[in-house]
Amino acid sequence: MALRQTMNLSQNLVITPQLQQAIKLLQMSRLELETQVRNELEENPILEEAEILKEEDFERTKEAEAQVGEGHIESNILDTQEQQNEQQDPQKIDEFEWESYLETQHKMPREASHGNEEIMNYENVITATQTLHDYLYWQVKMVGFSKEEELMADALISYIDDDGYLKTPLSQIAEEEKFNLSVLEDTLTLIHEFDPAGVGARDLKECLLIQAKHLEEDTNDLVQLIQNHLKDLEKKNYEAIAKALNKPLEEVIQMSKIIYSMDPKPGRAYAGNDTHYVTPDVYVYKVGDDYTVSLNEDGLPKLRISNFYKNMLKGGTTPTGDADAANYISEKVKSAVWLIKSIHQRQRTIYKVADSIVKHQKEFFDKGAAFLKPMILRDIAADIGMHESTVSRVTTSKYMHTPQGIYELKYFFNSGISSSDGGDSLASESVKLKIKDLVSKEDPKKPLSDQKLVDLLKKDGVDIARRTVAKYREILRILPSSQRKKFF
Repeated sequence: MALRQTMNLSQNLVITPQLQQAIKLLQMSRLELETQVRNELEENPILEEAEILKEEDFERTKEAEAQVGEGHIESNILDTQEQQNEQQDPQKIDEFEWESYLETQHKMPREASHGNEEIMNYENVITATQTLHDYLYWQVKMVGFSKEEELMADALISYIDDDGYLKTPLSQIAEEEKFNLSVLEDTLTLIHEFDPAGVGARDLKECLLIQAKHLEEDTNDLVQLIQNHLKDLEKKNYEAIAKALNKPLEEVIQMSKIIYSMDPKPGRAYAGNDTHYVTPDVYVYKVGDDYTVSLNEDGLPKLRISNFYKNMLKGGTTPTGDADAANYISEKVKSAVWLIKSIHQRQRTIYKVADSIVKHQKEFFDKGAAFLKPMILRDIAADIGMHESTVSRVTTSKYMHTPQGIYELKYFFNSGISSSDGGDSLASESVKLKIKDLVSKEDPKKPLSDQKLVDLLKKDGVDIARRTVAKYREILRILPSSQRKKFF
């Protein structure tokens, strides 16, 4: 064996930091993009924000690009990673479309301004809310505990979760907080008297028993039902409960009504209900019989290159002759140019994907979700000439405002369900809507089983297996028929 030095020539695609940044920008949500751009504005002195981009701003960026030798950019730059094993044709490398960028910046904001009347007044909806823990701490102050009891109560409250349960064992709390276990148990009993009823319970049974006591319904039979028959109660197997308790069925049903009126998660009434607003990335407008796609550029910072720093590079050095400073400025100019290109490429890719979705799902835009067609990533990728993973990235956390409502771009991608009459396949989302509609119209005393749903769907031209119906029902958070059945 011997050590040898050899040379070989191979072709590899290196994912540069700039390309990684472009790919990262593509999959960012609108809010994340705005945050990223704001950070770049703070860190890069070459970047400036303009209220309105003018033609000279784009000319300045092109000049800066030429100065630092950025040259050209691939038209499908964000798709390069997925095509790394394909031979790149130099003829397909286009000059970056600055004219297209200028047209986009001037045109899109005005089109996207439609619907401003829908913008919420945030000053009218932002309010301060009281949390469960705040409410419990306040009650501790009002009860008149001793100092030791107050310390223990505060400690116990800190372990109560948002649903109102105390899941941590008391022995562990006593050890961690250095409290006497028996006194801690007595303090917890006092917390069980607090509002909301059931707070501080260690499991569902204890939570329901506490609420029964608050309601003064803690009879022997009701306690027995809660302690021993919750599984049957969940399945609404009232006959089994009546037989075990040796009680008439009507009496068991009345007791069950009391339990159903209780809250299994007493703390959720104080859970945060913060409203999250979605800002569409794309607007779709109907013009005549066709639909027009418009990017929403409102709120996105409009970037340009600083003319002051660009002029400093003309001589290769700064006015003071500092070559290191000139190199620093040159690198920052490269970074700024690449960011502007990447953002434009991101917006252009979103537009292409959205436009293709509109073309494939025209019936949805005309008639609603029931007419959604089966569509996969490959369909859009083939239409716009990009890789499937690029389409997947661009549809993540991006939203489209349509005449039918606001939808995430991923919503439009559905697997197909065969039609029993040999017609076109149906989108899985359409089938889910049919299941939801059938359940909403069922007789609550005779709910539809999964097999019955299969039979009804087949009559409607949908060929679907029972296990698929069960899966869709679970996705829709619809209980099984045994748990949907109502006796009263």
